[in-house]
Amino acid sequence: MNINLTLISQALSFAVLIWFTVKFVWPPLLAAIETRQKTIADGLAAGERGKHDLEMAAKRSAEIIREAKEKAAEILAGGEKRASEIVEDAKIQAKLEGDRIKAGANAEIEQEVFRAKEQLRTQVSAIALAGAGKILGREIDAKAHNDLLEKLIAEI
Repeated sequence: MNINLTLISQALSFAVLIWFTVKFVWPPLLAAIETRQKTIADGLAAGERGKHDLEMAAKRSAEIIREAKEKAAEILAGGEKRASEIVEDAKIQAKLEGDRIKAGANAEIEQEVFRAKEQLRTQVSAIALAGAGKILGREIDAKAHNDLLEKLIAEI
């Protein structure tokens, strides 16, 4: 065999192989590579978006927690304020009730003192009349007796 013919046939076979590879093998490989690159790029972009979304969610959750703490503090302050108002109202009501009970007791004491004085006046006037009757040695009539009692009561 001729070496030239062998080289030419090998070159021709190699050219056919290159043409076949460029025409039929290379496009699917490039398509697969481009698809893989696109998938990787999309995955990286999604990872970046996820990382950004995670940071935003962390910031938002921190803001929500801060707002919740502030609201809880406001609610506690309002509750403490309301509790102190209730205590103050209860103190005022208790003082008013105590004053009312004290005034009622004072009025009752005054009535008892008045009744005791009236009873004492009646007893003193009866004793005085009995003593006067003994001194005079005679009985006073009923009308004169009542008049004297009323005068004594008025004086006492």
